[in-house]
This record gives sequence, structure tokens and C-alpha cells, in this order.
Amino acid sequence: MPHRKTLIAGSYNIHKGVGSDYRRDPRRTISVIRELGADLVALQEVDRRFGDRRGVLDLRALREATGLTPVPISDRLGDLAHGWHGNLILFRNAELEDARVITLPGLEPRGAIVADLRIAGQPLRVIAAHLGLLKGSRLVQARRLADEIGADRPTVMMGDLNEWRQGPGCSLMPLKTGLEAVHSARTVASFPARRPMLALDRIIGCARAELRDLAPLDTPLARLASDHLPIRAQIRLTP
Repeated sequence: MPHRKTLIAGSYNIHKGVGSDYRRDPRRTISVIRELGADLVALQEVDRRFGDRRGVLDLRALREATGLTPVPISDRLGDLAHGWHGNLILFRNAELEDARVITLPGLEPRGAIVADLRIAGQPLRVIAAHLGLLKGSRLVQARRLADEIGADRPTVMMGDLNEWRQGPGCSLMPLKTGLEAVHSARTVASFPARRPMLALDRIIGCARAELRDLAPLDTPLARLASDHLPIRAQIRLTP
């Protein structure tokens, strides 16, 4: 039987460090990321949207608290930003082979990061994205992201995809043709954090990145630190 590498993946819209109490507290954001206990994390809204687009986290403190390293992005939106259009990928115990950014089509400024990693000798592509609020925009953005899903390596897509529907009315349907998603119909409610009702946040794995045990991180601190709960899942990679 081929060896399977197992890791924990998480996705979290940190709402620029502003909690449900309307206070900006990046330190408790880092505490929630530590609670996730993930090896691979996609963050959204890590940068301020206007002005100098300054990042809201202390990345050194984040690394010390969690052991997670940010994927470096060479062409950021501003020298002070952490990521790309508010997206950031964090990883541990992996080798980064390549990382690039994508500006997504649509009426709102949106983007994604594509990172190729090698974990315990096995390749993995990670796509981190934050899709638009309008269904038409999400549809063209999903079509664009489907182009990044290759047959050469397992792929995991994570992020705030702003879609709660399933079935024919779902704007994420273009992903299914490229992703061959495992448990693609399964979602968990993550928004709003205090009383989760909508499954806006997603982790999607392809056939060689098997998704298991998808669940929100529902702790008192997570309910306070952002308007979204983080979600996490076990990913099993098959060579």
C-alpha cells in the first residue's frame, strides 16, 4: 500500500484582526490560529484594504507562537502588506517550490495565491482565495481558479469563497470539473462566528488530497476574535 502523508489544513478569515466586540486585537487572532493546530493555513483579510494596505499581524510573533511560516509573495500590494489582496498562506514542515499570485476577474478587487509545496517528499498545490460578494463575479473567479488545478499534483483549495449554496445554483460548480473534489458537497457553517449559519468558508481537496473530518473551530476565543469561525480538516495525500 502506498504511503499516505496526513496533515491538518485550516482556513480563517481574520476580519483584519477585528473581533465581534469591534476591537482590533491581532494577538488574540494569533491565539486562534494556534488553537487550529494546523500544518497548512489559508488566511483572508490579513491586510487593510485601503491606504498603504498594511498587514495587521506581527508575523514574527505568529511564527513563534505557531511554528508557521508565511509563503513569501514577491509582488505584494504595497511594501507593508502581508499577502495578496488580503490572502496569506502559512505552512510548516514543508519545502516551498514555487508561489505566485493571481488577480481574479470581477467587479471587486480580489486575488488568490497558488503555492506548490513538497511535504515529506510528496507534492501539493495549495490555492488560497477570497471570492467576491456577487454571484456573477464568483462564477468567473471559480472558472479562473479551475485553470490552476493540474493533474500533475494533488491540490487543496481553501478560503472564504462567499458561497453557501450547493447544487446547480452554486457559483463554485466550475471547480468540480477540474478538482474532482472529495466530499465536495460537504460544508460546515462558519459565519457569523457568534451563531454560525452559513458555510462561506471552504476546504476542498482533489482525489489525491483526500478530505476528512471537516469542522469549524468553535471555541469561546474563536467566536470573539473575528466575524468568521476558522475551519479545519484532515488531508491525506496519496503519491
